[in-house]
Amino acid sequence: MLGRHHLAMALAAAALSLAPAPVLAQRAPAVLAPAASPESVGFSSERLKRLDGAMAKAVEDGRVAGMTTLLARHGKVVAFNTYGQASLAEGRPMEKDAIFRIYSMTKPITGVAMMILFEEGRWRLDDPVSRYLPELKDLKVMTGVDADGAPILEPAVREPTMRELMSHTAGFGYGLSDDHPVDRMFQEARVLGAGSLQEMVEKTAAIPLKFQPGTDWSYSIAVDLQGRIVEKLSGQTLGQFMSERIFTPLKMTDTGFQIPAAQASRLASVYVGDPRNGQLIEARELAGAPAQDFTKPPAIESGGGGLVSTASDYARFAQMIGNGGELGGVRILSPAAVELMGTDMIPAKALVSSNGSVGLRFNEAVGFGLDFMVIKDPRKAGGLEGEGTLSWGGAAGTWFWVDPTNDVVFIGMIQRFGGTGGPDLGTATRTLVYQALVDPAK
Repeated sequence: MLGRHHLAMALAAAALSLAPAPVLAQRAPAVLAPAASPESVGFSSERLKRLDGAMAKAVEDGRVAGMTTLLARHGKVVAFNTYGQASLAEGRPMEKDAIFRIYSMTKPITGVAMMILFEEGRWRLDDPVSRYLPELKDLKVMTGVDADGAPILEPAVREPTMRELMSHTAGFGYGLSDDHPVDRMFQEARVLGAGSLQEMVEKTAAIPLKFQPGTDWSYSIAVDLQGRIVEKLSGQTLGQFMSERIFTPLKMTDTGFQIPAAQASRLASVYVGDPRNGQLIEARELAGAPAQDFTKPPAIESGGGGLVSTASDYARFAQMIGNGGELGGVRILSPAAVELMGTDMIPAKALVSSNGSVGLRFNEAVGFGLDFMVIKDPRKAGGLEGEGTLSWGGAAGTWFWVDPTNDVVFIGMIQRFGGTGGPDLGTATRTLVYQALVDPAK
């Protein structure tokens, strides 16, 4: 869904492996209750066949090995389907409890961890980031290169704020591509390959910003920096905080930074397209290193892309957001905090034509809040979803959205880097879901 830049992040993340991390719990998963029928919550069973058929065809055409999709409305599961195989080599069918690498779908969860601490009064939106990460004080901004190719630097006019950190407008690089000199510096310093979140902060501090804070938007290392802030404010590792404050209360029993060896067979294999013929090849090696073994502790607990999860687990997280911070009698955030996360934070002067991810554009209709993309005017944006829809996706093709206007949640899980060999599945599913919502008043 999010193109080659997310692929680059995945390749970097795949090379990480060392320090201890919480392991997934081994308990029966908690699934949202089923709807009595699609019609009982406003959907047409006949029209939903279009969604089912399109997803099945993506598998039949060899674009993806397998897939899981979950559609819910009013907290009830309307459709929960699996397609194809979790492993082509093993002939293992895709099951509803399959575990997926969700990569950047980790980011909204890290954002919720931050907002839990925000509600405790631990930080404020317009605080300087350096109040919590003092290494990031006195940053320089790169304005170009001189005749010898050396970077031209100037002092930051002001320090980047927490608001800008959570909306990717602070100016940090990422290293997902080599299109910008700052991103090349991230690659050369192996920022994403740091041995700890603290080391990642220190490496980031030594690299200039791409632009003056608040003047542009660029997908960045910001959410990994947020992960370190969570650790410093809570006194826990990021994984421990997420487990205690999000996963356990929401009964997300299969979400974490590591998989128990006994559950490893549930992890779906990840693929890339063969550049010669487009056929799927299992990605056993990434960025010249063996693909990450999720049964072993990762080097860092990456708030930007380190989690694994299942469709039903992530649906519980998404439904909590859709419910205004609560699920099953357990409140994670206040409705106001969720509303704040879904408020566009990109200043008008920072609207961009390309945000570093293929296929996404920010403008008056589509913005970015606190670790979520947000649809402000869906019809102007060219979609059928409701106003205020929150979403993001991951490098291996996972995607989700939460539509608070229509009370719709959708989770799509595949495992393929570099796109799906055809039209974007995330975009297609939005159209196919909402064309089937024929009685939204129900």
